[in-house]
Amino acid sequence: MIGRITGTLIEKLPPTLCVDVNGVGYDIDVPMSTLYNLPDLGSRVTLYIHLTVREDAHILYGFATASERSAFRELIKVSGIGARIALAVLSGMSVGDLAQAITLQEPGRLTRVPGIGKKTAERLLLEMRGKLGADLGVAAHAIPDAQTDILNALLALGYSDKESQTALKSLPDSASVSDGIRLALKSLVR
Repeated sequence: MIGRITGTLIEKLPPTLCVDVNGVGYDIDVPMSTLYNLPDLGSRVTLYIHLTVREDAHILYGFATASERSAFRELIKVSGIGARIALAVLSGMSVGDLAQAITLQEPGRLTRVPGIGKKTAERLLLEMRGKLGADLGVAAHAIPDAQTDILNALLALGYSDKESQTALKSLPDSASVSDGIRLALKSLVR
């Protein structure tokens, strides 16, 4: 089994890249989060690898961190989630955001990922409950209830997950839901 590859990055054709390791070029599919953090062509790169062996192909999936690879492996264990959808999930949200969505059982955050509908999101949350969050040390009380309500309100208003999380960080911990929404909207307008 191939667990890690270190070599020279010679090609980027999203979502695939090619890494030259001592004269052998390995085509590796990566999530966009990994692709965006790669160095320039010709630079040395190390990727954590998941190898899938099928009847017609051996496919390498690469990740910048071991936690991304671990999340990918948990995602593909869920019925109805293949490697492409798992890569889309990791491209659309960080591992921490995914773990938080699973811990807090928020299907709305997952349905924003292309290829994941409401039923798939609910199945994913059900089958991954207690797996990913525990691995990454995400506690069930990671976000207080008022902040969860504020986050859900901002998401319902059409703000992206990243914008909403940034706005939440600027709020005082003691903010009520109504005050928090008002303050978060003010910070988002700036």
